[in-house]
Amino acid sequence: MPKRTASARWDGSLQDGAGTMRMASGAYEGAYSFQSRFEEGDGTNPEELIAAAHAGCFSMALSAGLGQAGYEPESVETEATVQIDKVGDGFAITHILLRSRARVPGIDADEFQQQAQAAKEGCPVSKALAGVDSIELEAELLG
Repeated sequence: MPKRTASARWDGSLQDGAGTMRMASGAYEGAYSFQSRFEEGDGTNPEELIAAAHAGCFSMALSAGLGQAGYEPESVETEATVQIDKVGDGFAITHILLRSRARVPGIDADEFQQQAQAAKEGCPVSKALAGVDSIELEAELLG
């Protein structure tokens, strides 16, 4: 299986410094700072990239599970919200909310919810984030 690589550089002190994160594929490169991570400053942050990874992984896992169960999804769209909080002397990701909407012909609501839950539990990024206190799922089947 392939290995994926990304890198980051940080220059300066925590609050006054700045950095850049980049994917080895060249698909993304972005600036980050104390302000973009802990306030509302311009740029990205590690938690936003984790959210993107989780949303992408969950969408693919749900599509795969639906396909294995005999359903062909027309679309799966997921938004992940990652919450970072002060915990003790440091910070921790304490909550992730996955909001997913899917259009899946022929599936009933109960089966869809079962497939969505299985995708949440089986997605490799969910497994990697198992230390997060709470990963919540809101899955909506579109008509």
